[in-house]
Amino acid sequence: MALVLCAVASGHATPVAGAAPAFGWPLEPRPAITREFDPPAQDWLPGHRGVDLAARPGQTVLAAGDGTVAFAGTVAGKPVVSIDHAGGLRTTYEPVVAAVTAGRRVRSGDPLGTVSAGHDGCPVPACLHWGLRRGRDDYLDPLPLVQRPVIRLLPVDGG
Repeated sequence: MALVLCAVASGHATPVAGAAPAFGWPLEPRPAITREFDPPAQDWLPGHRGVDLAARPGQTVLAAGDGTVAFAGTVAGKPVVSIDHAGGLRTTYEPVVAAVTAGRRVRSGDPLGTVSAGHDGCPVPACLHWGLRRGRDDYLDPLPLVQRPVIRLLPVDGG
């Protein structure tokens, strides 16, 4: 019987194709999660396309992984920073007053800016909304970037 190495996260087995890029939490110390990822049933419906992390106003926001700043500015009146990573991934951070500019290369843990108060629905003084997507429209839960998956050997032949 042949075996294949798989990562199991949220009940789904995904083949492991080599070393994953290193990602870390965008806040230190490790923050509490105040709102989980809750994707909509259809792309056009409302949902929560990221996670909210408890923060302090003025707290430093860190790059979750190596990449290039794709955007640092205001969207719909909110300050936002976006980082493009290898493999077509993009992380977003809001509300963040940027200390970086578009085009700048960053390494995991580099400061991006500071958290502003005023994130809608935040139950603490400030929240960082941390998002992840692949491509333009494929929103993903960013927590698997920083939480260890369970690794299991599964039979290839279904036995």
